Amino acid sequence: MKHITQLLAAAAVSIAIALPAHAETTLTVHYPMPGFFKDVMDTISKKFMAENPDIKIQFASPSATYEEGIQTILRQAGTSEMPDITFIGLNRLRMLDERDVAVDLGPLVKKDGNMAEQGFSDTILKLAQVKGKQVGLAFATSNPIMYYNADLVKAAGGNPDNPPKTWDEVIALGGKIKALGNGVDGIDFRWQGDDWMFSALLFGAGGKMLSDESKVAFNGPEGQKAVEVLRRLVTEGGMPVFTKPAGEQAFAAGKVGFEFQTTGALRNTIKNVGNKFDLRTAKIPLIDPVNGRLPTGGNAVVILTHDAAKQDAAWKFAKFAAGPYGASVVVPGTGYVPNNELAAKSADYLGDFYKQNPLFQAGLSQMPVMIPWYAFPGSNGVKVTQTIVDNLSRIVDQSAEPKEALDDAAADVEGMLPRS
Repeated sequence: MKHITQLLAAAAVSIAIALPAHAETTLTVHYPMPGFFKDVMDTISKKFMAENPDIKIQFASPSATYEEGIQTILRQAGTSEMPDITFIGLNRLRMLDERDVAVDLGPLVKKDGNMAEQGFSDTILKLAQVKGKQVGLAFATSNPIMYYNADLVKAAGGNPDNPPKTWDEVIALGGKIKALGNGVDGIDFRWQGDDWMFSALLFGAGGKMLSDESKVAFNGPEGQKAVEVLRRLVTEGGMPVFTKPAGEQAFAAGKVGFEFQTTGALRNTIKNVGNKFDLRTAKIPLIDPVNGRLPTGGNAVVILTHDAAKQDAAWKFAKFAAGPYGASVVVPGTGYVPNNELAAKSADYLGDFYKQNPLFQAGLSQMPVMIPWYAFPGSNGVKVTQTIVDNLSRIVDQSAEPKEALDDAAADVEGMLPRS
């Protein structure tokens, strides 16, 4: 008996040696804006690893903004510090493509077959394409909405159940809220940081950033209308010179009537407001209700690793994060709109969510007018954005007339564009 036991033990050892242990693939993942995405990323990665025990997700230090994120990845490109996967602002995918940093996902999409069956329609796929090349998969998509303090609106003589639908109405009611006194301001419009909210005004007027990819167009008639609205928000609507955090804090404290920013901030806003006042949301006005459009904010998951084994694992994670489960975590966890059709339609994911959470409906209702967040060509994209922001600052602090500031921005940006 002892001899048989020894033989069985030896056989077991022999089999263990003959069969190699299943290798674990570790993916390093980078993402921006941990205030929005840390909890979301933690939830998605834990679920993914539970379903894929042979793949481990570890996170690199997150970047505070999309701008910092793209600069971090470009610095690390080709080095051992470069992560395997990153999440990049939709308006910076072009920079990755022009430098050939991102892996072309086209062959992986083709190999997968019908991506629409997984909720990735052609429309959704195009959100993360650059000139037809699949640079990433849209992960979190947003549009700008109007947040408002129903208590202040009512106190100023407005009807919270029928919020303003034009900028003239917003500005008039903002001025009345400012006139309430007691340290209350009428409006906060999140113009700082990047060109996204300027795009909301410009695209909302039917304008565009460049014509023919080479000549500045944002200082045309539509752009002039956009910056005139911005000035009126200050001079007539009671908007102070806020920093982004100060504006958000003042609104959450009940000291601002209207706040205009990404729907992606909704979950944090709900949390920060708590029971201090009656928080409502609505569509953001369009300067041109017929031709006006809104920029698509957010980011896409991008694969950077060229290691074959890691690429397979990274593709699994990218589809999982941008797929129906990921969207079902992103939307309620942030306020972003769903970028996967299965998630939006299925009761297993978000089918009933919007009925039960009316504050999230404003962003969803604006999806038909969403267009891509414009990506400037060439290597100066970040500088171009900062130039626009710096000149918007001059309008808000009233150190320059709107036309002067916009023309100055256009002249500077013209010199930063690549020469044909």
